[in-house]
Amino acid sequence: MSIAALAANYEKATNDFFRIVESLEESDLDKSDGEGWTPRQVVHHLADSEAQSYARLRRLVAEPGSDIQGYDEGKWAESPTLGYRDLPIEISLNVLRAVRASSLMILRRLTPEQLQNSGNHTESGPFSIEKWVASYTNHPVDHAQQILKAIGK
Repeated sequence: MSIAALAANYEKATNDFFRIVESLEESDLDKSDGEGWTPRQVVHHLADSEAQSYARLRRLVAEPGSDIQGYDEGKWAESPTLGYRDLPIEISLNVLRAVRASSLMILRRLTPEQLQNSGNHTESGPFSIEKWVASYTNHPVDHAQQILKAIGK
């Protein structure tokens, strides 16, 4: 797949996620299907995860071969200080919008050869830019489905 096609898919996933979140009512944010996170928690998680992805992409571009640090997303989601259960989502949406837009600009500038740049993810092993693109293109898609399930759609 071409860099342009990869970038277009990444951008579409971003826009689709925002379209779903923007359709939510305030009362939807704390709904749960009893199995997963609420939409509020999903938005905060996605902002934090994408902030991690922002740094990971740049490390893979500028420092191939370096370590890519994992983190325990469950612990982050449960931290009262991080506020996934109760903070407003606007700031997290702004973070998400900014880091996705910035990463999209970098993605569009990649050469096909750079897709093979890789590092070592501390939790999952070898991690290339190609794997980064697949993972972070799917990430908002998966969480959009989680939101729709939580609100019963």
